[in-house]
Amino acid sequence: MSQDTIGILLNSSMYRGIPTRRTGQEWITGYEEAAREYGLTPVFLRLAGIDPAGARCVAYVYNGIEYVEQQLPLPAVIHNRALYPRLAARKRLQSLNARGITIFNTTNRYGKDFIHRLLWGAPHLRPYLPAAMPLNSGNLRKMMSRHSDLILKPIRGSVGHGVMRLRYMPSSGWELTYASPLGKQQWRTVQLHRGQLPPWARRMLRRTPYLVQERIPLAEYAQRPIDLRITVQRGGGGDWSVTGRFAKVAAAGSFVCNLARGGEALPAEELLAKALPERIVPAALAHVNELALTISRYLGNRLPHLADLGLDIGLTASGKPYFIECNGRDQRYGFRKAGLLDAWKDSYRQPMAYARYLLDQSDRA
Repeated sequence: MSQDTIGILLNSSMYRGIPTRRTGQEWITGYEEAAREYGLTPVFLRLAGIDPAGARCVAYVYNGIEYVEQQLPLPAVIHNRALYPRLAARKRLQSLNARGITIFNTTNRYGKDFIHRLLWGAPHLRPYLPAAMPLNSGNLRKMMSRHSDLILKPIRGSVGHGVMRLRYMPSSGWELTYASPLGKQQWRTVQLHRGQLPPWARRMLRRTPYLVQERIPLAEYAQRPIDLRITVQRGGGGDWSVTGRFAKVAAAGSFVCNLARGGEALPAEELLAKALPERIVPAALAHVNELALTISRYLGNRLPHLADLGLDIGLTASGKPYFIECNGRDQRYGFRKAGLLDAWKDSYRQPMAYARYLLDQSDRA
């Protein structure tokens, strides 16, 4: 095949589902449609299918009727949509980059503490960052002395799993709210004895690295907190742009907005018009877009091959934005859930436009 192929790197479980189109939230047809617009043929591969020399691969290709496995030259440009927690796999990707294969979003999961430290190093971004520290007993005491409402979250966790809230109530003291094992939308609250976490919580926090973060007083709709997901990607000119955004509103009685924890996705303009004074919504959303672009450019200048981010940004009741966290493998299905089908399709189109740009740049080199 010619160099006009684009590799889409998937985890093995998703790769195995391609023939039956059982690929979870990854929309394989979206890549096919977007790639055609830019004269590209997508080939779907996994790390285990790349030969040790990095010259050839086994990949699925659509032949117009079905997906078939073929042995092919390894594409010169690959969009990474796989998560590799093991160091050996990440080193393999880095070695391919060193050999001249361009893998964008090579690393797509960074620790929340690492990203916070990186952004804290930019004075112009600090006003938009909640206070945060790696969780240990000393740092927890410091944060409890400075803030009355805190979020405890796994440094490498995702989709809201393991997140807890620690807050001070004037009438009863400190309390900890955590997910009940009975269901993802059920929460339990316990009172802290002398400000000490329960023994089970201390054991869990010793096993799993956590971040303790100041909880921003998020704008609410019907007493349910709201945040925004902003998808920021590099496109056809190689520059960052905002592909789309939607609002996430927490389930009733919850403090996390993650869709996987019962949150609901809605168009941002529609929801914010109900949660904020209507006159400030346009300026607040413009500020959010500007902040998302500034953060993405800053990170993109410091993290190699970064090209595709999903940023969670909160808004206070006055419309001030705060960065919450970023996702290097943005789960784009929120656009579909919010009914924003054009933005959903664009979130697949932009990486293909960027791949076309990278191929054209290599032709000129």
